[in-house]
Amino acid sequence: MLLMPKRVKYRKTQKGKSRGIATTGNQLHYGEYGLKAIENGFVPARQLEASRVVVARKLRGSGKLWISAFPHKSITKKPAETRMGKGKGDLDHWVAVVKRGKVIFEIGGIPEDFAKQVLRLVAFKLSVKTRFVVRGTH
Repeated sequence: MLLMPKRVKYRKTQKGKSRGIATTGNQLHYGEYGLKAIENGFVPARQLEASRVVVARKLRGSGKLWISAFPHKSITKKPAETRMGKGKGDLDHWVAVVKRGKVIFEIGGIPEDFAKQVLRLVAFKLSVKTRFVVRGTH
């Protein structure tokens, strides 16, 4: 099931800007290894879910995963071949706004080489460039 807020004050959000560096969430808090974003961008809910599924399949019950990005922002889309005007489009999907330096995934309870292998598979699923980080070295 895709992540999305239970309820929001306003369904349709403005586009906004995704620039700057993450000042919170830029350290490892739970696991020993993490995947840190090295560029700004939006990570759709379905990418987070695909990443979670990959990790669940690889870990097979060992270790633990923490996801520290949540898709709070709604993205709208107008139908194809529609003329301009007539208001904002219908809600299409939800995204997590990720700033440079934010640790998106944390993993623990497994050896480093295996963690690197698992988080590499996760990185392939994401639309932002990421880097593998180890507790105490970033």
